[in-house]
Amino acid sequence: MRNISSVLGKLARIASMSLVLLFAVTTLHAQDVKEGEKIFKAKCTSCHKVDRKVVGPALKGITETKSEEWLIKWIKNSQAMVQSGDPEAVAIFKEYNNLVMTSFTDLSDDNIKSVLAYIKAESVEKPKEVGTATAKDDNANMFMIFGLIGVVVLAIVVIVVLNRVIRTLEKVIATNQAAVEAEEEPQTSSKFLAFAKAFVKNKKLVGFAVLMLVALLAVGGWKTMWNVGVHTGYQPVQPIKFSHQLHAGVNKIECQYCHGGAFKSKNASIPSANVCMNCHNTITGSEHYDGEISPEIAKIYRALDFDPETRTYGNNPKPIQWVRIHNLPDFAYFNHSQHVTVAGVECQTCHGPIETMEEVYQYSPLTMKWCVDCHKATDVKSDNKYYEDLIKAHESIKKGEKMTAAMIGGLECGKCHY
Repeated sequence: MRNISSVLGKLARIASMSLVLLFAVTTLHAQDVKEGEKIFKAKCTSCHKVDRKVVGPALKGITETKSEEWLIKWIKNSQAMVQSGDPEAVAIFKEYNNLVMTSFTDLSDDNIKSVLAYIKAESVEKPKEVGTATAKDDNANMFMIFGLIGVVVLAIVVIVVLNRVIRTLEKVIATNQAAVEAEEEPQTSSKFLAFAKAFVKNKKLVGFAVLMLVALLAVGGWKTMWNVGVHTGYQPVQPIKFSHQLHAGVNKIECQYCHGGAFKSKNASIPSANVCMNCHNTITGSEHYDGEISPEIAKIYRALDFDPETRTYGNNPKPIQWVRIHNLPDFAYFNHSQHVTVAGVECQTCHGPIETMEEVYQYSPLTMKWCVDCHKATDVKSDNKYYEDLIKAHESIKKGEKMTAAMIGGLECGKCHY
């Protein structure tokens, strides 16, 4: 028994050490991939992509076709390998029209191995995420409606029970009179008609039912009128099927790249077609359409009167007629830069998970109550010039110094010329 216990103890210690070693190796690999991603985005993305060809070849699967030692030498100094007559290096150099690849002699072998680990990790097919729909926040209204229905049902049950008791007592007291009335009135074969007659005869029950009906209609009418002009879920058809899921989600393009006004002006602004051409001048999506240009990208070319064959612009451009989704009343002032730059509010706070939307819809109600609730819950970040001036003004007041309107933004043009 002692030998068995000793063996089991050793096996337990070996298993524990194996788990620790496995955890350490996994953590180290994750750190290598993270470091490789940082180096790749800083030094390689201008010429290379993992999943497609840009200036240089697509790097997907490169770690399987080339040895690690060869790749390290190539990345550090590709021209040295070409001049040495390395057949693979010479073939790649000629394939890309003698285009010289930048040498990265500043990278260590470990740095390059981290980059290769990131490329290998990105080469693995990743499952698509399934977007989840968001529910509307109508809990308060629904609670009120269900509560009212519960009160009505309970009152009806109490009234019915009391009526039965009263009828029973009346039958006991006036049995003969009930019998005479039963003989005089013709018996009806319909239970529903009998119930209707009994219901109509009970004036208190009729009055209570009418009162509850009026209350229900009032609640329903109030809820309907309250939601007039609220367009949560509004999703119009756009002239070009622009996918935010692809651009902001998969390709991780920052919102401000297209909507540059969000951090410097009142309006977020709709990007011009020239902004689209920064990428789609070369990206045509032809790999998904048997060598033909994507129909949606072709709409951009037609709007700009751009000929993708000659790569020239014509003299007949036309604006893209986008359909506005988010729209505030004219009397409501909203400044994007005040929220995005000063307050540091994320775009998703108001516009929802935009990076998962294939077609954009209005995520938030944008009502005054919604805005007020947000202002009540959001902390003020004072680490910016606007609030620093206010803090300085308050400090001056505490010291008994004079405070002028200019010290709190009184000289801003927008104070008078809005």
